Amino acid sequence: MKKEWILRWSFFVFGLMVLALGAALTIEGKLVGAGPWDVFHYGMFLKLGLSIGTWSIIIGFILLTAASFAAKKLPKIGAFLNMLLLGLFIDLFLWLLPNVESLMGASLFFILGVILMGYGVGIYVSADLGSGPRDSIMLLIVEKSGWSIQWVRNGMELLVLILGWALGGPVGVGSVIIALFLGPIVGFSLPQCKTLLKHLLVRQEEDQNLAA
Repeated sequence: MKKEWILRWSFFVFGLMVLALGAALTIEGKLVGAGPWDVFHYGMFLKLGLSIGTWSIIIGFILLTAASFAAKKLPKIGAFLNMLLLGLFIDLFLWLLPNVESLMGASLFFILGVILMGYGVGIYVSADLGSGPRDSIMLLIVEKSGWSIQWVRNGMELLVLILGWALGGPVGVGSVIIALFLGPIVGFSLPQCKTLLKHLLVRQEEDQNLAA
């Protein structure tokens, strides 16, 4: 059981790192346009200072607190770690990545970033250790309203995109691409990641039985 949890937590943390790297790449490729939430975080950074990762943590904390009060229960520890680690990793990768000034460089950063974001979500979600703050509030709205997940997700992303644009965040064609294609990439990556984790857990159990 202990080794299973180690493997699940490894998937969870690694997935958040991949997701954060993807987000950082799209932010650095802002000439093309960033994703709705990153547009919002970037806009808050422009207007109020702090770092983009810090705003990701602050907004995540607000959403997680709101979801907890509305649901009248504490979220999983994975949700708190998602909120904290994602922001820290985004700031780390933004510090490590070079600045890109050309449209071609920004486009390459953006394309790679979107793919990594899709696979990062697939890896961390497959660990089943708790959804992030934004997904938590989305699921709560779906539960309370009875609306479809697609409409609630699209509505949330449209709202934060408008807010981010009003704050001066980098809205562009890339913002639309992320909104349209990130979901399908996750839909492709998540079953792969679940299958891989299941395979590793079965192999781990077989090794333990052989050792016994």
